Amino acid sequence: MTEFPETRASLLAQIQCPENREAWEVFATTYQPVIYRMARRRGMQDADAHDLVQNVLIRVSNAIGHYERQSDVRFRNWLGRVASNAILSALARSPRDQATGGTDAGDQLVQHPDSAALTQELNLELKREQFLRAAASVRADVSHATWTAFELTVIQGRSNEEAAEELGKSIGTIYAARSRVFKRLRDHIERMAGECP
Repeated sequence: MTEFPETRASLLAQIQCPENREAWEVFATTYQPVIYRMARRRGMQDADAHDLVQNVLIRVSNAIGHYERQSDVRFRNWLGRVASNAILSALARSPRDQATGGTDAGDQLVQHPDSAALTQELNLELKREQFLRAAASVRADVSHATWTAFELTVIQGRSNEEAAEELGKSIGTIYAARSRVFKRLRDHIERMAGECP
């Protein structure tokens, strides 16, 4: 996995230079799944959602030179508007398709949330992506039993007693495992949140 740059300001500065392929790789790796999930949630087909991701990245590439860090617009809000405009454009171009339950592109546009809602969704999806990345990293760093204790109790919502019995561990061991995983997740997510625009 590519390392994130030291600061979010540095990533913004780096992606303003189109030749900096490493910075663009970090940016794209972070935001591609986020934009893809947003598009799929809007009813776009898989191939269309992938096309939209590329369209948004191209728009960001073309417009990033005009984004000013000192402006009163946060980068995620700006990116949310870029994604929103691309989604709206894609939906507007979609042919009418009565085979999908009678919904056509016009109906989708009327029901489409405003830019603020898309920005909020972008922020939520970015947090989800950060969690997924952190979870993958932490899972690789802890023992199988430690991760399983966390998964059983936190993700699956089972009691500590059930997890202890299933894993043949003490309840104290389950609490300790959960605590270790939570701390590592929190550390990873805080680092990513501080480093990602």
